[in-house]
Amino acid sequence: MTRVGVAITAGTALVLVIAFLRTRPRHLPLYGWIGIALLATSEWLMFRHVWPVSVYFTPLAWTAYLMIVDAMVLAKSGHSRLRDAPGRFLITALLSIPLWLIFEAYNWRLGNWMYVGVPIRWAAALMGYGWSFATITPAILETADLIETLAWFKSGRPIRFSTASKNLMIAFGALCLVVPVALPAHLGAYLFGLVWIGFVFLLDPIDERLGGLSLLGDLAGGRRSRFFSLLVSGWVCGWLWEFWNFWALAKWHYIFPIMQHHKIFEMPIAGYLGFLPFAVECFVMHSTATVFLGLDRRCRPRLRPTHRSDQRPSLCSTPPRSLSRTSPSNRNRRRLPPGRAVARGSRRSDRRESQST
Repeated sequence: MTRVGVAITAGTALVLVIAFLRTRPRHLPLYGWIGIALLATSEWLMFRHVWPVSVYFTPLAWTAYLMIVDAMVLAKSGHSRLRDAPGRFLITALLSIPLWLIFEAYNWRLGNWMYVGVPIRWAAALMGYGWSFATITPAILETADLIETLAWFKSGRPIRFSTASKNLMIAFGALCLVVPVALPAHLGAYLFGLVWIGFVFLLDPIDERLGGLSLLGDLAGGRRSRFFSLLVSGWVCGWLWEFWNFWALAKWHYIFPIMQHHKIFEMPIAGYLGFLPFAVECFVMHSTATVFLGLDRRCRPRLRPTHRSDQRPSLCSTPPRSLSRTSPSNRNRRRLPPGRAVARGSRRSDRRESQST
């Protein structure tokens, strides 16, 4: 089955490269070529078991991948995360660590995977874990950016959900996240797939209400490209994760009790379907984190009630009707002192009397 995995991984990467080249992009930036050289060198050293590349091959490969994909996005669209906002890119990488640790907490309870070949010294091990986890969310988002630049998915008619439907989504998402850990561990291990979809249903309606990036907001505006691009991103990253993990010295093994005798690389065949919703979940969780940390500049929601007089129109709210329908001149007239208003009225009456005489 290893050959099948290699063929699928190579075919997936080849499709992306061909689609990228067919659009006649600009020249690939220098750091993209550096990423290609880094990936090729890391592969060569890893197969020769050269330390420390053989141990830290996973984060090295994904660091190179991020450089390559970001350069491809820049060459195609003229904009990219790393080029336009390197500080924001670094924040995304740092947020990726605690976001992935949430899934590690579920794994600690349900036992779906384990790590082998990790350095014994805790400092070296922590560096490997942190570096690897920091590449997860950026890899999903960068790959989705690349898919969107290829314009594979067009806009459609708006799809809107009622408030009741969104509340049901939140309740269903919470149920997906609670049930696996509420059951005994040997039963909950069969339901780990619910964790890969739970945060999507739980958090995306909340993101929309708070004014952050959300898939429900995209669908309401007729935009479908982000959702489908994330699914494709999960497929691409999933195969690359398992492909590079299979050859690395420090790696993970899957131990969940489903299809253990039918694997491609280290992953049971059915597990590859989980990468699709996982990519969507990475986007949704990252959006929630940026909103609550105040990093989403489009909208900074107020989590505390404020006084009525302190309300101001913002990008996330529509101005009050009285404010939008009243011109500045009308507001000035209404604020005139009573004495001036009476004087102005008396002048008008005097003029009319003089004209009549």
